[in-house]
Amino acid sequence: MESTCLCKAVTVKIDDDELFTKPRGHLCHCQNCRKTAGSAFGSNLLIEESKVTITGQEHLKKYEDTDTNSGNTVTRSFCGTCGNPIKSETPAYPGKVVLKMGIFPQIPQPEAESFAVHRQKWGQPYQGVQQYKTKPFGEKLE
Repeated sequence: MESTCLCKAVTVKIDDDELFTKPRGHLCHCQNCRKTAGSAFGSNLLIEESKVTITGQEHLKKYEDTDTNSGNTVTRSFCGTCGNPIKSETPAYPGKVVLKMGIFPQIPQPEAESFAVHRQKWGQPYQGVQQYKTKPFGEKLE
């Protein structure tokens, strides 16, 4: 699957035959992902870096986000021309990258919601999606 940022300066290609065979990715309700996405939550895919090809990387700007709920520094990359979020990286997930799925025409069904304790009061849990209090695959929200 392949797509571009809004101005088409950056192209992201995912090479993963299993991308749509099972639930993948997560919806994040932390304040930083909400701000980055400009929405009620961020739609993210944690995937092996080797399965992702990004062209136009010279157009990417980076922001070192040190004020995170997890306590981990997150490097957030976005298009320097149109501002479209592209990816995040953190030492918590070596060899992996967190892709911002809003640029793609199709998004896999998420497997998890992280920082679900920060979900908007009017929001509802998605059916069949595991809820985590804070970080993905951490303590479950019952």
